[in-house]
Amino acid sequence: MKNKQRLVHEQDLRARRVLVVALHLAYRLDALRGQRDRAEANVRQLEIEVATLRAPARLEARARQLGMLAPGRDQVRLAREYVASSTGLAAIRSRTASVAGELPAASDAPSLPERSLLQQ
Repeated sequence: MKNKQRLVHEQDLRARRVLVVALHLAYRLDALRGQRDRAEANVRQLEIEVATLRAPARLEARARQLGMLAPGRDQVRLAREYVASSTGLAAIRSRTASVAGELPAASDAPSLPERSLLQQ
């Protein structure tokens, strides 16, 4: 006599849980990737806006709207003129004052940072 055997498939609850967790994590990962892409696009847009706002032509136009004018040649001073060293205005003023034995005028007096540099 032949026995007919029937295979019974028992469901593995752990496998089902793992599948549910994996699907949930895949959904979260996809949502986070979407957030990252939107954030990167926002950063690119803000970088473009910053570059536009810092454009020299835009700054010049805004300055003119505010009534500002380009400085004259006598109004421009190079930073190296004020550095306490063997060259520049600070050194010339210092040498002139020490040779003449007088203190520079109040308007010509070096600022506190210049004084500390001159004393070193």
